Amino acid sequence: MERDLKSTKTAAVIGGGPAGLMAAQTLVQAGLSVDLYDAMPTVGRKFLMAGKGGLNITHSDPHEKFMTCYGTHRSALEKTLASFNAEALRAWVHDLGIETFVGTSGRVFPAEMKAAPLLRTWLRRLREAGVRFHMRHRWGGWNSDGNLTFEAPHGNVSVKPDAVVLALGGGSWSRLGSDGAWTQLLTMRGVTVSPLQPSNCGFNVEWSEFFRERFAGQPVKSVRATFHDFQRKGEFVVTGTGIEGGLIYALSAPARDEIAAKGAAVIHIDLAPARDLASLLQDLSHPRGKNSFPNYLRKFAGIEGVKAALLREVLTPEDFEDPAKLANTIKALPLRLVAPRPLDEAISTAGGVRFADLDAHLMLQTLPGVFCAGEMLDWEAPTGGYLLTACFATGRAAGLGAKAWLDVTAA
Repeated sequence: MERDLKSTKTAAVIGGGPAGLMAAQTLVQAGLSVDLYDAMPTVGRKFLMAGKGGLNITHSDPHEKFMTCYGTHRSALEKTLASFNAEALRAWVHDLGIETFVGTSGRVFPAEMKAAPLLRTWLRRLREAGVRFHMRHRWGGWNSDGNLTFEAPHGNVSVKPDAVVLALGGGSWSRLGSDGAWTQLLTMRGVTVSPLQPSNCGFNVEWSEFFRERFAGQPVKSVRATFHDFQRKGEFVVTGTGIEGGLIYALSAPARDEIAAKGAAVIHIDLAPARDLASLLQDLSHPRGKNSFPNYLRKFAGIEGVKAALLREVLTPEDFEDPAKLANTIKALPLRLVAPRPLDEAISTAGGVRFADLDAHLMLQTLPGVFCAGEMLDWEAPTGGYLLTACFATGRAAGLGAKAWLDVTAA
């Protein structure tokens, strides 16, 4: 990356996650002088945490299917993700010298699986291009002179760049830097911010004490979840408070919204998705004979362990003697979700700066020269690479928007 050192235009990027770093890259490549500020001691902390189990950078879905994962926010992100889609993101990773591969689920990972090598290479290139990093600088909004203010290790700092990109994240995992404190700062300046809510989150379920103590932490594998028109195979984990895991995260948005509207949401779990109801009912109609009930369930339905315990959470002893009731519950076990887990536990955040408050280049209409990117925008998507792709893409779009705005104002 090269920068025209004769440029007198300056840009400040606030937030050192993927969106902020991509905005900084875009701006410095366009010839601007770029300073990046972050409240944490180092950048990319949530990005590194996301990559601990294998960095899912994007997804190999065809573009049309890919876009359906953004639900009602699809139209707001359509142009941004068309100009920097999953293929473009993979090409960008390859340009850093890091190969990628497509997993069996269609998810895309770096060859080494981890986020650290990618981040190290990226930061080195940004520094070589001239981006200046200011760590432990907590943004405090604007002062009476219109300058950005920061609480820094050696006292308060104020700066007045020509353009600003805000990429401050949502409100989850605050210990890694995304605490949502920016919502008040923008609201005070007349920006409409939808309330932050947990997304890709777990839920509370009112377990019995026995089940909670015996099965918390155990995975429930090879099941299918159904919630209204949502249906997907996968697995989840029982927790002391309820359930979490990839399968649950995928339905978290509609379940969260239904809980808000009705007080609870009931999902149904097929504990034996490889079995059809008719054959299962036929097998369960065999006399139990001398088999204990656990052996009977294991022998005739393939149900044991935590799956058998889940049945006991919803069925009475009399229900277990009714083959039809038992078979139907195995195929559609109801789980009543009573509340999403707290925002700070969620993988990501819904809510944020509404797109109606932004122009087509992600600039705040009430604050000319201030652009927003990443998770602080009002959108959400399931895990699987969709979250990261949109963060990268909106960071790039905000950087391009800032450059275009500066060009117009300088003309």
